[in-house]
Amino acid sequence: MMERSQSAFIAQARAALVAAWRKVRLPALVVALAASVAALAALTWQILEVRRDNATIAALKAGEDIPVDLRKASDEVLFARSEFLIARDRREEAQALLDASSSMDDPKLRARLLANHANARIRSAIAFVERGDQDKAIPMTRLAKDEYRLALRLDPEAWDIKYNFDVAMRIVRDFPGYDQEGEDIPPDAPKRLWTDLPGVPKGLP
Repeated sequence: MMERSQSAFIAQARAALVAAWRKVRLPALVVALAASVAALAALTWQILEVRRDNATIAALKAGEDIPVDLRKASDEVLFARSEFLIARDRREEAQALLDASSSMDDPKLRARLLANHANARIRSAIAFVERGDQDKAIPMTRLAKDEYRLALRLDPEAWDIKYNFDVAMRIVRDFPGYDQEGEDIPPDAPKRLWTDLPGVPKGLP
């Protein structure tokens, strides 16, 4: 009688476990299915965003004036839009984008964006020097230097940015009457360069 009672108890326990599993299995399957659908939806959305960004970047590079939402645009789209505006000398819009670049996630890409803006300012400063307009060249170069400094903090190994920053340092440092106090002069820079204005260093991209 004892063996028979144990067998019955075991059978009842198994039946109870099977019934419990059946009750739990359906909700678990529903949860798993919902999670899979959500993951698939998120992946699909990401793919669509990448395709949309690539189309925007391609259009900007082709010369199309595609506006972008500076608050939501990806780093790559901001960079492409910045290049578009700089190439067309649309400075106010470019400055607004530069201000918005502080939210970029990729420090090296932001460094390149800053350097592009600084390069554009240096080209303008050189044009002012060649026309003998030092009053406009000096503040333009100072702004460029600030952008180069920030770019180098973001990407200290960027050789092109280092080179252009050195050129910018030399342009302003040798203006007659320019006060050098507080300037970060590279230790290996020559003491006096291009002192007979108008004259500018060559080689800037």
